[in-house]
Amino acid sequence: MKKYFSLLVIPVIVIVGACSNKDSSLKIDDKRVLMQNTTDEGGLQRMQVSESTETVTFNGKQYRLSLRRMPDDDLPKVRSEVGDLFVDNAITLRIKRGNEKIVDKTFTKNSFSSVVSASFLKKAILEGMVYDKITSRGIVFAVSVSYPQTDLYIPISVTVDSSGKIAITRAEDELI
Repeated sequence: MKKYFSLLVIPVIVIVGACSNKDSSLKIDDKRVLMQNTTDEGGLQRMQVSESTETVTFNGKQYRLSLRRMPDDDLPKVRSEVGDLFVDNAITLRIKRGNEKIVDKTFTKNSFSSVVSASFLKKAILEGMVYDKITSRGIVFAVSVSYPQTDLYIPISVTVDSSGKIAITRAEDELI
């Protein structure tokens, strides 16, 4: 029993010792390295650029979906409740059916002003857009307009029909 106890205790002591000997300035530098992707020298915070592509089948035909989120310095900056300043995003949606371009549209948070109040939009950013599902009405994308770095958001659905017509609704309205 004593043999097994020492086999368990020795690795724990080595791990604890190794962790406690780290220089605390290294921890600060590690945090700065992590923050470089999201905060620039002027203190502006940006989300990372993201891109995704997917192929789906709708009404028996294949569609190629492409989404690209990019921080857009030309959009008004958003100040959070704690005073942090954020660069808002623009999201470009492209849909092709074969070589035919069905949709090539760039969305900003103001693209959703018909379903989100102006007071919410003033404090929010366009956080993301992802492919959600296929319905009889079209290809559905889930969109999030949110207060930066919080869980407070408005879920939105963007539906694109086979001709490229876009319909925007609040996601919770679809549940009623």
